[in-house]
This record gives sequence, C-alpha cells and structure tokens, in this order.
Amino acid sequence: MSTPQNQSKNVLCLASYFKGNDFIRECKRAGAHVILITRDKMLPEDWARESLDGIVAVSDRGEIEDYIHAASEVARHRKPDLLVALEEADVITAARIREHLCVRGMPSMTARFFRDKLAMRLQAGESGILQPEFVHLLSYQEVGEFMESVSPPWIIKPRADASAIGIHKLFEPEQVWRAIDLLDANESPRERATAFMLERFIPGGVYHVNSLLNKGKVIFSDASHYVRPPLDITQQGGVSLSHSVLHESDDERALIKANRELLKALQLSHGTTHAEFIKSDVDGKLYFLEVGARVGGAHTSEAVEAARGINLWREWAKIELAQVGNKYKLPPTRQDYSGSAVSLARQEYPDTREYSDPEIVFRVSKPNHVGVIVRAPKLERVQFLLNDYARRFIRDFTAVVPQQEKVE
Repeated sequence: MSTPQNQSKNVLCLASYFKGNDFIRECKRAGAHVILITRDKMLPEDWARESLDGIVAVSDRGEIEDYIHAASEVARHRKPDLLVALEEADVITAARIREHLCVRGMPSMTARFFRDKLAMRLQAGESGILQPEFVHLLSYQEVGEFMESVSPPWIIKPRADASAIGIHKLFEPEQVWRAIDLLDANESPRERATAFMLERFIPGGVYHVNSLLNKGKVIFSDASHYVRPPLDITQQGGVSLSHSVLHESDDERALIKANRELLKALQLSHGTTHAEFIKSDVDGKLYFLEVGARVGGAHTSEAVEAARGINLWREWAKIELAQVGNKYKLPPTRQDYSGSAVSLARQEYPDTREYSDPEIVFRVSKPNHVGVIVRAPKLERVQFLLNDYARRFIRDFTAVVPQQEKVE
C-alpha cells in the first residue's frame, strides 16, 4: 500500500560503506523519515546525521539474515515505503529485505543482474548485447572448451566484487587450472572458483556511462573515458584519470545507445546506474563489461555534476520518492566538460594549494588520497589539465600499494 503524498515517506537506506549523504539529505529535504542501516565499523563516519532519524548497526561480519532482522525491527515501528541500497555490495541484500517485508522495488532476480557479473552477462547475452566471450569457472569441460576456442590472454574476475578488485590476466591454460586450484583451497565458499568467471581480454579504451532512469526509460546519461583502464591502475598503480567524452561525437552517440539497450535488456525500472564498456583496439566495436545499480565511485557524482549540473545522488533520491507519490522532472542540464585526477598519496593529508587553476571545482578530502575535479567549456582544456596533474601528482604525492584481492 503506497503512502499518500501528504504524509511523510519512510525511507530505509542500506550502506555497508560510507557513501550516499546527498541521497539522505535529499530524502529529508523532501520530508521523508530516513533510517540508515550500516556496519559497526562505519558508525564513526561523517554521516549526514542532521538528516537521519536513526542509525542501526549490523555486525561487520553480519550476513543477509542479520540485515533482514535489523530491517524487520525498524519496520515494527515504521514500515518502509522505500528501501534503497546506497552501496553496490548491498543491492541483493536490499532486494531480499524488500521481498521479506513486501516492500515495492527491485526484486532479487533483477538485483542479481546488477551485482553478479555472470548473471548480468547471461541476461545481456540473451538480448544480443555485444560482450567478450566468457565462461563460468564451474564445469571443467566448459572451461577447457573455452580455452581451446578463445585465444589468450584471458581475464579471471570475481562475479561479485566491484571495479578491478581480484582481477588477473592469464596467458596459459596451466595458469587457469592453477588459479582454480588455489581458489578452491580458500576456506570461504564465496572465495572459491565457482564465484569467478573467465573472459577474453580485449585491448582497448574503457568508458563508463552514468545514467538516471524513471518508468523504465533512461532520462539522463553522461559518458566518460578512463585515460588508463582501471585494471592497469589496480595492478600497476599511478594516477587514475577520467574525463567527459566529446559531446555529439560518434563515441558519445555509440555509448549512449549501447547503454540504453543494455538497461532495457536488464529490465531496470528506475534508479541510477554505472555501466562500463570497452572500445576494442582491434575492431573498434563497443563491448559491455559490467554495470551496477549505483552511483559510480571515485567521485563520479562530483564529476558528472561539474560537467552536466546533475547531482546523481540527489536526483536518484527524487526518482525513488516519485515511486511512492511524488512527481519527478529532470532539471535542466548543461554541456560542459569535466575530468578527475585521483591517486593514493604518500601523505596522510596531501596539500594541494599549489594546484590553483580556476577550473578546479572539487578537491578530494580523504586520508592518503589526493584528487581534483576540473570543469571547462572545452574538452581540450580538461585534458591538458589532467595530463599536467598526472605528472605533478607522481612527483608530489602518488603512492603505490599491492593490488587488493578482495573487498575488506
């Protein structure tokens, strides 16, 4: 049963990691009653407490059942009208809670399309979405046949983790069989081989498209290009650079079209998404890599807002509230360009005062990280600044740490 528009909406947010303050604040600004469920170790973070009506903590080792129990206790007093996962790791958990409480929203099967790389690839494949060939690390026969028919190198990747965490490039069948044996030796079933997939490595440029959807349609999308693929940054370190794609270019049109077709195939009704594609150096085609029903990390929201004037977190909140009575209209957008330069830093709190160009609109404030976002009316100016900052970051700040194998 929906809540009448003149009554306060009850919004329950899940965030196993610290993010989503703009979403929380927008819900409160709209008059909602907002409760957050997070993990014990996230409690000290700088949550938008002025906009929260309560925070509930689940053990750091909590399973889905613990989150369901916590949400059920909240619902005893205020049954949520909306239940939203602010973090990718919580997408399936949120769906399970919705089904347990009989709350409207994304069901578990659809949630899996936006969390499980194998599920999203299988679903996309049924609609003819172009993607690298892949195989589940389950059947020895299928894995062997895959390696016989698909030339190396191959990429082994976890089905659930975000970004390039846990991803490795392999060149020989023996490496694959050895990797399977090592994975199967892990104590946790979630870290064994069946939780991974193998795919053809496609050399090329990696792009990301960030979208807003309402009533089953993409109503806003913005395309950007990673100057270096995320896998390279994860494995080799350095400065991560990303910038807008040239507006009205063939690349932008192709990315927007591919993203729209992908989201239709994955059956998302509303919300926000972050999808990644690779443009092959060999054939020039776009291949789908992965997608999440979330705001992109690494300050993607700030970069999109700088270029387009759209805050993904706030607009996502408005779209969610529109599902229970509120009306939604996308605000006007602009056509500037933005770019981000982000790196791990040797210093706990890097001093970027010498970076004083007027195009800088945002500075990262996070221990042992350095980063800026720039905005300009011309893409060439953004690219020039990013290249300059990449060189200077390496000299002034950049630290390199071993590749992270799993989410901590």
